[in-house]
Amino acid sequence: MITVSNLTKSYGKNRGVNDISFSVPEGQIVGFLGPNGAGKTTTMNIITGYLSADTGKVEIAGIDMQKTPIEAKRHIGYLPEQPPLYHAMTVNEYLDFVYDLKEIKIDDRKSHISEICGNLGLADVRSRVIGHLSKGYKQRVGFAQALLGDPDVLILDEPTIGLDPRQIVEIRNVIKEMGKQRTIILSTHILPEVSAVCERVLVISNGVIVADDNPENLTSNLKGNRTQIIRVAGSSDEVQTLISNISGVSSVKPLGKMEPESIDFLVENESGVDIRKPLFYELSKAGYPLLMLRPQNDSLEDIFLQLTEEGK
Repeated sequence: MITVSNLTKSYGKNRGVNDISFSVPEGQIVGFLGPNGAGKTTTMNIITGYLSADTGKVEIAGIDMQKTPIEAKRHIGYLPEQPPLYHAMTVNEYLDFVYDLKEIKIDDRKSHISEICGNLGLADVRSRVIGHLSKGYKQRVGFAQALLGDPDVLILDEPTIGLDPRQIVEIRNVIKEMGKQRTIILSTHILPEVSAVCERVLVISNGVIVADDNPENLTSNLKGNRTQIIRVAGSSDEVQTLISNISGVSSVKPLGKMEPESIDFLVENESGVDIRKPLFYELSKAGYPLLMLRPQNDSLEDIFLQLTEEGK
C-alpha cells in the first residue's frame, strides 16, 4: 500500500533523509520511531506529499505521489502533531469545511461524519466552538478530519498527545480497529503505545533506517537473549560457583531470596551461546532443582536508545 524507494532529502548541507527504502502492506500498523532531528517528520511529510524529495519515489496504492499527487492524496488521511484546526468554527462547521475541501465523493455526508464523531467520542461536542474545547478534544477533532473520506492510509503523528489515560486507551483501540482495514503509520514518543498497537517498528536515526522488525523481535533478539533470571533451590555460594564454571556463562549475579529455600540469579551468557540446556543439566547433576528460568529481555525503550545511539 505504501512504497518508499531510495528517498533522499537535504536542507542545505544537512541531509535530513538519506536514501531510505521501505514498504508497508495493506492492513499493517507500523510504529515509526526516531529521536528529534532523525528525519521522521521529513519522511512523513514526503509520504503525504507535503514536501518533495530530492531523489527517490513514494507510491500510495500504486500511485506515484510526484506524478499524480492529487490522486495519491485521496488515499491518505493525515494527522500532524499540531492538528490543522480553525478555532472559531464549531466541530460540525469544521468537519463540513474539510469534507468540501477534500472533495469527498461519499454521498451521505451526515451519516459519514456522525459515524466518525461517534467512534472518536465527539458526538456530544459537535455544536461547540473548537477554540473552547480541551486539548484532548481538539486532538480528536484533528483525528476526525484525517478519517474523512474513509482513506486507505493513515499517517498519525503523536495521535494521543494531550489525552488522559482513559482517552489514550480508547484512541488506541480505535487505531487497532482501523488497522484491520487500513494501512497505518503511527509516529509516537510513547514507546509502550508502540508495543500495544503496532505489529511492526521502523526506527530512523540520522536519516537512515536502523531497525525494521516487530516489537517482540526487537526486544528479544537484538542482544540474542543474553541474560536469564533463574531461581534455584540450594546454597547461594555453591550454586553461583557451579553456574560460573558452565561453558558460555560470562557472569552470575545473586538477586536474593524471592521464596523460601531458594535464591534468584541474573545469569549472562556469551553472545550467540544458548546456556539453557547445560544450565539445567549441571544443576540437576549437582542436586540443585531449577525452579524458574526466564529470559530478561531489554525493554523497547532500551532498544530504542541503543539503536539511535548506534545510528550516530
